[in-house]
Amino acid sequence: MVAFAQLHAQNHKITELSNVFLYLVRERSMCDTDVACDVFFDLTNRIKEHMELVDRELCGRLISHQDQSVKNTANRFLSGSSEIKRIFSSYVKQWCSQKRHSLTISDHSSFVQDTEQMFALVMDRIQRETEYLYPLIRKLEGEQKQVA
Repeated sequence: MVAFAQLHAQNHKITELSNVFLYLVRERSMCDTDVACDVFFDLTNRIKEHMELVDRELCGRLISHQDQSVKNTANRFLSGSSEIKRIFSSYVKQWCSQKRHSLTISDHSSFVQDTEQMFALVMDRIQRETEYLYPLIRKLEGEQKQVA
């Protein structure tokens, strides 16, 4: 299994970058800076990598667990992950040009509103991972150690 320290470090960095990006883009003139674009692309890549890691390394293993409640938890996280990825992909497609490595903002207030909603969704996911998924895995790992 993946180390919890790595997951917590990813969560911390995503939270930090989200806060910085949201702070920057509230001012329209900052949206066109290289710094804002760099933070945006770094953040979106980190979010994608983190979700793929959690889906593959944690949920992927829990889905085959013998306990149905564990499987159900994994299924809920995977289902939520699919929905977040779909929304996130649409958000990225609408507000940035990956080819030009730039943000494409025609309506600043809509961009800020969409960004706040998107990152709130990501932060909620991270909180649910921390409160439900990680403790479940720690519990299961503890049970495995007791059996061994």
